[in-house]
Amino acid sequence: MDAADPVALGRWWSEALGWVVVNDAPDEFEIRPAPDRLPGLIFEPVREGKAGKNRLHLDFRPDDQEAEVARLLTLGARHVDIGQGEQSWVVLSDIEGNEFCVLSSRRA
Repeated sequence: MDAADPVALGRWWSEALGWVVVNDAPDEFEIRPAPDRLPGLIFEPVREGKAGKNRLHLDFRPDDQEAEVARLLTLGARHVDIGQGEQSWVVLSDIEGNEFCVLSSRRA
């Protein structure tokens, strides 16, 4: 994932996903679900800022949407209006403006 600050963004996603940091180098910050489990996410520095819609969009599907949104906002996420209108999901962005959604729980 391209980032203005790979360490900060990588740590944010580590907290958001509950993953562990396996490499904290500022030029290749990596997180994984567990130290020996792949795939992981690597955050690399880029000079240019984010422009336009994300090409990769993550959706969270928690047991409790409201609690998950509150938790992510506490971590520094922000509400984002991308023209979605009234929907059952909540659009947020991470600390560098990358959008993602928090869906309602899946019914059995």
